[in-house]
Order: sequence, then C-alpha cells, then structure tokens
Amino acid sequence: MLPAVTDRNDAAALIIRTDFSDEAAWRAVCTASSQPWGDGDYEPVVHLVDDPVWAGAAADDVIAAVSADEELSVVFLADHITMRHQEYALLAVAVLTRDACVSDEEFEAYGGSVRVVPAGIHDIHANLLIANLDFADVAEAARIDPAGIFRSF
Repeated sequence: MLPAVTDRNDAAALIIRTDFSDEAAWRAVCTASSQPWGDGDYEPVVHLVDDPVWAGAAADDVIAAVSADEELSVVFLADHITMRHQEYALLAVAVLTRDACVSDEEFEAYGGSVRVVPAGIHDIHANLLIANLDFADVAEAARIDPAGIFRSF
C-alpha cells in the first residue's frame, strides 16, 4: 500500500516520481517544473515526491493513495515514459474514481490522463484548482497538439 502524501500546500502541483532509472532525467523534470510560468508572471509551487516506495506505482494505485486529499484534482507522474521522453512529458492523471461519479459518461468526461510537458503542469493545476476548467478541457487541449501532449491553454 502506498503512503498518503502529507504536508502538501493546496496550491502546490503534486509530482510523484514512479521511475528511478535515470537520475539526470529526474533532475531535469524538477528543474523544468520549477520555472516561472504564465509568461513568466507566476512563481511555480510544486510538491515533489521522490521516494522509492512509489517505484513502479500504477496510476490507479496513485489515485487511491492521494484521493483523500479533497483539494487535489490532478496528480503528475514522472514515470518510465517521462524519463525517456525528449521533453520529459509527465503523465497528468485526474484524481477521480468511478465511484465518485454518477455515471460512466461523467467518469469518461472528467477522468483520464494526458501527457504534459513540465512547463504545462502549472496551467493545468491552477485552472483545475480554481475550477476555471475541468480535465476534459485539458484532454481536448492535448488532442489538438500533433504529439498529443498538453503544452498550455
């Protein structure tokens, strides 16, 4: 069983490392996700989880571990694809379980996952945090990108 994530500032984007094969790639993810965003107007706020207990964790297991955090609507995973991707695209996963939805349609519209470049995590997190947009909007923005990766709104 995965541990709960504690002491996270509600405004912080949660990035969990699930692949420990490339330390340099992880450092690049950390650096890239810590850069100012929104045309450089906003300082990033991130909560990094770098604990081998999360090694190889599947998205569903991560959701189960973090779902008690009612303020969290998305978690970003630095997984095996992230560590090998040219742009270090993380997996953005909606923190939504089927049980929390009234229908399969609602779950499909507001759940799921997309790849996101580190510079895009703050755009996703901030918009979901203030309920300006929902995860379906994030997925649509990723679909528009030729590589299927969320970059920004």
